Amino acid sequence: MLGHAGSVMADLTEFELRLFEWIKQSDFEAVAWSTKKAAKSFKCKEDEIYEGVASLTKKLPNRIQVYYEEGNVHIAAE
Repeated sequence: MLGHAGSVMADLTEFELRLFEWIKQSDFEAVAWSTKKAAKSFKCKEDEIYEGVASLTKKLPNRIQVYYEEGNVHIAAE
């Protein structure tokens, strides 16, 4: 099974991998997600962040969770 997980990670673009690692290291469960702040951190457009997160949820459905709670988007990754 570990080999499969490794191959899935290999399928990520460099941007997706960096975004995933950044989400993993952050606490967007406790602190609401901000696409604007993410775009600023990655020096890119907000649309690129949206596309990256959407791609991660497709490529790594068991490792990332995006949910809406109390008026805010939260993201958890492992």
